[in-house]
Amino acid sequence: MSDPSYSPGEGPTKPVSVSVHEGTISAVRTRVGKRGISAYVEAAIRRQIERDQLDELIAANEERHGPLTQAEIDAAEREMFPHRACTPPA
Repeated sequence: MSDPSYSPGEGPTKPVSVSVHEGTISAVRTRVGKRGISAYVEAAIRRQIERDQLDELIAANEERHGPLTQAEIDAAEREMFPHRACTPPA
């Protein structure tokens, strides 16, 4: 019998052991308290998975179409952020 496959954030929780720097744990405890560490770590891992997947998508797009030009990036920024003034490159 094999384990079912779950997407990030789904399925039952499962305890794992990880090594984390003491300063990092202290910073997390300051933000969420002792009882909120698991949820904080879960959210951080899911964000990292999303970033990794986005990096993979960008790499696949660049492999297929080539990298974006600065003009394309500027045009996209103007469309996404119409109220922000785009500064021309120096």
